[in-house]
Amino acid sequence: MCRIPPIDPNAATGVVKTALETVEARFGMVPMMARTMAQSPAVVAGWAAFSGALAEGVLGERTRELIALAVAQANGSSYCLAAHTALGETLGLTTEEQLEARRGRAHDAKDDAAVGLALAILETRGAVSDDALGLARAAGLTDAELSEVTAHVALNVLTNYFNRLADTDIDFPNVDRRMP
Repeated sequence: MCRIPPIDPNAATGVVKTALETVEARFGMVPMMARTMAQSPAVVAGWAAFSGALAEGVLGERTRELIALAVAQANGSSYCLAAHTALGETLGLTTEEQLEARRGRAHDAKDDAAVGLALAILETRGAVSDDALGLARAAGLTDAELSEVTAHVALNVLTNYFNRLADTDIDFPNVDRRMP
């Protein structure tokens, strides 16, 4: 049971209403996470703006979802694993690609570097070694992509931690956090 009650989008007003409308336009629904974040207009509006800005960045959708899956697995966020597995499926990510991301790897060399860097950022709290950064650059990640990988880690840590704190009700098909 959700430890922070969600807001009914139909009863929302002001900043919350605007943020939830933006979320619905982008996702075709208002996920329970956004409804729960809506208890704080600043949190829901901040998350919607940050995720919206990053959606317009240089990293592709597939790469962003692979990073989200890796970070959600590392942080033990059942809600985010379910949400990003569902989003990944809509992008054509196979079950194997999703499992590989959760293991911290990807089939494509550049995606593999992005996922590996994301986990290195998470594990070192940003104190990534010169060698790890060099490997990411050698795989072709640009400075803009390096910056966005960092931002996606931050965005996903926000959602992972929020959903773990709130124990947000999962409104996507559930995913077993245990790795096969």
